[in-house]
Amino acid sequence: MKKWSNIFQTSGIYLALLLVSFIFLFPCLWLILASFSKSGTIYSFEGFFPKSYSLNSFITLFTDTDLYNYPKWFMNTLFIATASCILGTLLVILTAYAMSRFQFKGKKTLMKTTMVLGMFPSFMGMIAVYLLMTQFNLINRLWGLILIYSAAAPMGYLTQKGFFDTIPHSIDEAARIDGATSFQIFWHIHLPLSRPIITYTALTNFAWPWSDFILPKLLLKEKNLYTVAVGLMNLDETEFARFAAGSVFIAVPIVILYFLLVKNMVSGMTAGAVK
Repeated sequence: MKKWSNIFQTSGIYLALLLVSFIFLFPCLWLILASFSKSGTIYSFEGFFPKSYSLNSFITLFTDTDLYNYPKWFMNTLFIATASCILGTLLVILTAYAMSRFQFKGKKTLMKTTMVLGMFPSFMGMIAVYLLMTQFNLINRLWGLILIYSAAAPMGYLTQKGFFDTIPHSIDEAARIDGATSFQIFWHIHLPLSRPIITYTALTNFAWPWSDFILPKLLLKEKNLYTVAVGLMNLDETEFARFAAGSVFIAVPIVILYFLLVKNMVSGMTAGAVK
């Protein structure tokens, strides 16, 4: 009796997981099929799916650039995401390391303040951000976006701090006895041990600007400076297949990165969150 109960329970769990997976997978499948629509418009679909399929949407996405310059938008997005990833990762790791390994006056107050500020949604500061960018003449400049993404990244340092907290302080003490400086301890000991959390930090700092819409829409007014997210939202409704093709193509690099680095990412995230 117990055996059959376990079988039914396990079957129920798997069925629930399959149902949830289908619910999340169906929109992705629909978008991929829509990107191959021959007509290019959503109004020609039979129910949820296109009547006929072709590669025209992907071809025009990269060849017809007079009105919708997708390759330029893609390169803008790649530049912003890469630069923000490098600067943001550096700032987050340094912030987390300092908060984990050093004691200084006002540390607890600073931690509490950042935790409280992190509870507020980022769009609450959009007006202030826009005014600041106007004063610094950073409207319609890609570096303005990079500076905002990089400066905001250290606010989420708590997971990284949790990872550094798991490294025993006895390692630091042994290195200091041998004459190592604080920088040498960080560079030669902690960084090699921190590959999982660095991978996790780099991926999250890359994924945010890669898919963000609000900030680029707010700060980039010229069409040739658009990111992919902003550019695709400006497509005409008759260009739905091109919109779908652009959405599928922009998702490919980040999906590949996640699959390649998921081991380090998960281990870094869990190690930091446990503490």
